Parts: sequence; structure tokens; C-alpha cells
Amino acid sequence: MEVIKGQKRRKRGRIIIAVVVVAFLIYAIFSIISQQIQIGQKEAQLAQIQQELSDQNMKNEELKNALDAGITESGDYIKRVARQKGFAFPGEQIFENISGN
Repeated sequence: MEVIKGQKRRKRGRIIIAVVVVAFLIYAIFSIISQQIQIGQKEAQLAQIQQELSDQNMKNEELKNALDAGITESGDYIKRVARQKGFAFPGEQIFENISGN
């Protein structure tokens, strides 16, 4: 009788170990899959940000070239940009048309 009880305990212990191992494997698989999904999302986000950075660098270069050209060509570009931003020469008054015409 004691032999049968010992065998049952060993069998029960093996089943518990097997269940724990299977549960750990399932957890590991789901963790890996979710991490792969997150990596894919972050790579897509990185690619988008790199594209935006590239676009902004091109705009910066164009503005730098235009600014350099404006300085060498008597500053007309700088004057135009300053007027668009509401700046004026000393003693000059700026009037805005508020009627919408």
C-alpha cells in the first residue's frame, strides 16, 4: 500500500511540474509575441520621425540658402520676412485693414 501511495505522490508531483512548465512556456510565448508587436510599432514610429527629420532638415537648408541669398542681395528677403511678422523700421507705422477687404 505504501508503494502505491508513493507512486501516486510522484505522479501527482510530475503532473504539477508539467503544468507549471507548460504555463511558463505559454507565458513566455505571449511575452515574446507582444514584444515583437511593440518592436514593429516602434520601428514604424522611428521611420516616421526620421522622415519628418529629413523633411525638416531640407526646409532648414532651403531657409538657410534663402537667408544667405537675402543677405547678399541687399537684404530684400529679410525685409519681406520681417514685414510678414509685423516688424517695421524705426519711425514707420503699420496699418492693418480690419474690414477684410
